[in-house]
Amino acid sequence: MGGDVGPAGGRPSPDAPSARPAASALGARPTVGLDIGGTKTLAALLAPDGAVLAQTRISTERGPDAVVDGAVRAVRGVVRQAGVDVADLDAVGVGVPGLVDHETGTVRHAVNLGLEAATLPLAFRLAAELGVGVVVDNDLNVAALGAAHLAPGAGRRPVDLAFLALGTGLAAGLVLDGVIRRGSGAAGEIGHVPVDPAGPVCACGQRGCLELYASGTAVERLWPARTGRPAPVELFEAAAAGDPAAIAAQESYADAVAAAVRMLVLSVDVRGVVLGGGVAQLGEPLLAAVRDALIRQAKASPFLASLALPERVLLAPGHVPVAAVGAAVLARTTPPPAPAAPTP
Repeated sequence: MGGDVGPAGGRPSPDAPSARPAASALGARPTVGLDIGGTKTLAALLAPDGAVLAQTRISTERGPDAVVDGAVRAVRGVVRQAGVDVADLDAVGVGVPGLVDHETGTVRHAVNLGLEAATLPLAFRLAAELGVGVVVDNDLNVAALGAAHLAPGAGRRPVDLAFLALGTGLAAGLVLDGVIRRGSGAAGEIGHVPVDPAGPVCACGQRGCLELYASGTAVERLWPARTGRPAPVELFEAAAAGDPAAIAAQESYADAVAAAVRMLVLSVDVRGVVLGGGVAQLGEPLLAAVRDALIRQAKASPFLASLALPERVLLAPGHVPVAAVGAAVLARTTPPPAPAAPTP
């Protein structure tokens, strides 16, 4: 799919998709998508023709009641921007971290949201507050779905891509032949594939996991922030200024992200790998570094060179909230859970 999709977070790449893809509506009414993160909640209103009509952002507060209240405020705020009512919506979709049961719309162990122990029946509670159907899925799944929706040509053919989130940890959301690949719960968890048996112990209990080298946290270990700005920004600025230590650290990090790209392509052969998450806010400098790493790694391997890996790596568009868009797409393509509260 080389050149089809742009990355999440960061500035749009030259071949990044616009916010108005080819018409691919499955419903006659708009939908709202939410991306509920540990610090912010992003909302997007999607028109029946697939265009993003409005978007908004609010701070996320911790705890079950606060998460629900914030989600309700985000939905009402984004529809108000567009001059429509909640009652005009077809449904609402939500992307959220933690252990998500998409069939019942429940969430548990979303530690960053203050949902440590008890199961939160998020779909049921939001539906009761808003008066419309609500569907819930993992945040990486909806991010991948959003990137697929925004890909040029998405209305003409099924999209294959991975959304690689470079954040506190490292994981990928997968859309294969236009369908989210959920597996039994571990699909896309490439951050916990060991790549160095002699490496440090990972939080998962294994040694040398890829997450230790290719996540945003890995950048902080390579190049601790010195001015209070994000470590990736300081590292890439220092490398651009010619600091030899920064150049070496940047190449080491880019090699690790390139290894994640290679792992995704060699395991499921996605046409595109979209870089997202906090580190991807670096934009084009990150994309160039990862592509350069893939070129270096392919020099000794005709097999890798034949896969055209550099052309498969893309940036998610920075002008729209990709995961929120994906949640809105989820809402128009997935029936909501039965209208009964799941047992906590």
